[in-house]
Amino acid sequence: MAKKIVLAYSGGLDTSVAIKWLMERGFEVICYMGDVGQGADTETSRARALEIGAKECMVEDLKKSFIEGYAFRALKAGALYQGKYNLATALSRPIIAEGMVNFAKKINAGALAHGCTGKGNDQVRFESTFAIMAPGLEVMAPVREWELKTREDEIDYAQKHAIPIEQTKEKLYSIDRNAWGVSVEGGSLEDPQSEPSPDSFVIVSPVEDAPQKSESVTVTFKKGVPVCLNGKKTSSVKLVETLNEVGGKHGIGRVDMIEDRLVGIKSREVYEAPASSILYAAHTALEELVLDRDTRKLKESLAARYAELVYNGLWFTPLKEALDAFVDKTQEPVSGEVKVKLHKGKVTVCSRKSKASRYKMKLATYGKADEFDQSLAKGFIDLWVLPFKK
Repeated sequence: MAKKIVLAYSGGLDTSVAIKWLMERGFEVICYMGDVGQGADTETSRARALEIGAKECMVEDLKKSFIEGYAFRALKAGALYQGKYNLATALSRPIIAEGMVNFAKKINAGALAHGCTGKGNDQVRFESTFAIMAPGLEVMAPVREWELKTREDEIDYAQKHAIPIEQTKEKLYSIDRNAWGVSVEGGSLEDPQSEPSPDSFVIVSPVEDAPQKSESVTVTFKKGVPVCLNGKKTSSVKLVETLNEVGGKHGIGRVDMIEDRLVGIKSREVYEAPASSILYAAHTALEELVLDRDTRKLKESLAARYAELVYNGLWFTPLKEALDAFVDKTQEPVSGEVKVKLHKGKVTVCSRKSKASRYKMKLATYGKADEFDQSLAKGFIDLWVLPFKK
């Protein structure tokens, strides 16, 4: 009897080829797709998996859990890898891996598989979660193990075995999409000197094509979580989808970076994340208004560490849990409303307000309402520099 193996399936080139490759090695392949907002193609991908030969293809709707339990947690933490990347792909891996483990246990599968390469980050994210949650299950990594050395080799293999794919040798981009963002790599993007071509844009309009007229949106937060858009209470998924559409139209959220991968190499990555670019700008503006100086500074320093943990696949760890507790405490006063303007690739904060605001007009103003006692400044400065006087 063939051994059951649960494959993390995306519908892309690598995992489509992996179905047939695993079948050739005697496995009964059962695909698992975690729907984290990659688009309306999940049913097409499911049908493709069955056509290739998968015994079953399970599609689980994880969009709400992904946005609220993962993306918004990173938002509250202010986590951006290398100060740029919103971790969209990295955040989706632990929830998909957890779903795979639960599904594998339910159907008594003996192995798990993923379509990650041997020099990428996702292999670590998947396998770290597998090791923590299901140490007894065998793990297969076809792309890391098979004889197909290039994406062109994979395309040849797919054509030989009549595997339906969308990639061609002329368009070799690897695209990973979810509700929180899109990653685009491969093809001509592998050359750091090569400007991204128009066909590498997925949800963000080139700035040149963005509207001449700006557009404003208002986001309301409750304890650090966005809950309303333009004054209307909106579900988490709908709020993100709307901001992705509006922001993408205005050229917001395109990031082109040289990234330090966990395995030690540098790679050229292009990310698109309109919604999170807007939300990070608004959330930061609100924190500046309501958090005391020392809390905000410590939180900023820990944000980089939080981003590293997520990027490095350590979501289900004690340190990550401890940092979440700290972040949740800091977010208690982060409620209020922020208005931002979108124009030609830029997000500009226009206004912010909160009942928990620490901004005092009577202390900040230089007008007649000024209540700041400037005579105190002399003594303050004398004490400030006292340790440094010779």
